Parts: sequence; C-alpha cells; structure tokens
Amino acid sequence: MSELHLAQVNIAKRLAPMDDPIMQDFVNNLDRINALADESEGFVWRLKDEDKDLGTQVFQDNELLINISVWENLETLFNYTYKSGHIEVFKRKKEWFSKMKMIHMAFWYIPKGYEPTFQDAKNRLDYLNKHGDTPYAFSFKSKFTPSDSLNYKPLL
Repeated sequence: MSELHLAQVNIAKRLAPMDDPIMQDFVNNLDRINALADESEGFVWRLKDEDKDLGTQVFQDNELLINISVWENLETLFNYTYKSGHIEVFKRKKEWFSKMKMIHMAFWYIPKGYEPTFQDAKNRLDYLNKHGDTPYAFSFKSKFTPSDSLNYKPLL
C-alpha cells in the first residue's frame, strides 16, 4: 500500500471584496497564517494565491475564498486548526464571512505527492453535502483512516 496523505478543502463566502475595509484585518493576517501553516508539523502543501482564479470557475462563485492543503494526517491538521495561532483568526470568522448553509470543509486521503485540484475539492464537498461523512469525504467529526478510504466504494 502506498503512503497516503490527508487533503482538505474549506470554503468561505466573504462579506465584501478583499480590498474593502471590512476585510482588512483578515487580509492583514493572511501572510502570518499561511506562514504558520507552512511551518506546522505535518504540513505538506497548500494552494498558493496565484492559482486561485481557476477556483472561481470550478465553484462558480467569485465571492468564495477556497483553501486547499495537504497534511501528513488528520492529527496534524487538527493541531494546526485548533491548537496554533490559527485559532485566533478562526474565532473571528464571523467578522469577514457569512454563515454557509452547506458543509464548507471536507477531508479525503490522496496518494503521497498528489496535489488536489479545485475539481477534486468541489467533488468531495458536494459528496459530503449529499451523503454525509464517509471515508470518501469527511469532517473532523469522523476519524476515518487511510485504510478506511482504500476499502470504500463511493456512490457516484
């Protein structure tokens, strides 16, 4: 069995354009939060800003901010999300983003070295919203393992 890593996508609908004063504090924290992720234990890869225009086409919404990253495992992603300086910005999300009715974060396992695409991310979010947590697409509520994902046949 080849080694698998954990991919994650999270989307957020911004309250205003990125250059609006409402978004200023969020924008001012982006470089710091991205650097924190880059230096975190278990971090493998993240989508860079220059690649994000394609996301608008795939998700068909230019108000969405789309974050895709890859981690060694669920534990290291959890630690970055909830046990690092990221939590300070995360707690303030209501200042910058509207509440979404759909599930806006999904995880799935990928082969080591693979960089997930916007289409991969959209497919997993759509699947999670339709079918709930499965080894194909899940949230922090479920602790599926790489082995679980290898044995699961998604309902496509």
